[in-house]
Amino acid sequence: MIFEETKIAGIFKIQLEPVSDDRGFFARSWCRKEFETRGLNPHLAQCSLSFSKRKGTLRGMHYQLAPHAETKLIRCTRGSIFDIALDLRPASPTFKEWTSAILTAENHHMLYVPEGCAHGFLTLEDDCEVFYQMSEFYHPESAGGVRWDDPAFGIVWPVEVKAISSRDASYPDFA
Repeated sequence: MIFEETKIAGIFKIQLEPVSDDRGFFARSWCRKEFETRGLNPHLAQCSLSFSKRKGTLRGMHYQLAPHAETKLIRCTRGSIFDIALDLRPASPTFKEWTSAILTAENHHMLYVPEGCAHGFLTLEDDCEVFYQMSEFYHPESAGGVRWDDPAFGIVWPVEVKAISSRDASYPDFA
C-alpha cells in the first residue's frame, strides 16, 4: 500500500499496489503492521457497506464523539464517489479545513479518516457501493454530524446534491 498524507495531518489517501498477471491482480487493502508503523489506528471493530441508487446522493458529514470516537477507512467498491474528510479537532492547525479524494471501483483508492474528523461523500454516478472499516463500534449516543453545506467549512461539491437524509440536511450551523 502507498500512503500519501494530505494537507491535513493524520488524513491519508491510500493506494493499493496490485501484483498483476494474466488472471488479473492481487493487492492488500489492510495490514495492521503498515498502519502501526505510520502511527495510524490499527484497530478494526466493525465493517459496514452502503449502497446509493442515484448520482448526487450525499451521505455525511458524520463522526462519533469520545469515548467512542472512531477512525474510518473508506473504499468505493462500485461506482465512484467524491469523498470528504473534515478536520474538527480544535487544537489542529487545520481546524475546519477539508480534503477530498475521488474513490472509484476502478482506482481502488482509500481514504483514512482519523478520530476527530467528520466524513461524508457524494456519489458521482448511479449505483455506488461504499465499504467502511471502523475502529469503534457504532454508538448512537456518540453519533454527531455537521451540515454538508455549512459556510464555516466551504466544502465545494462537484455535482448537485439530489438526495440527502433529513438528518444530514438539518444539522445546525457549526458553532
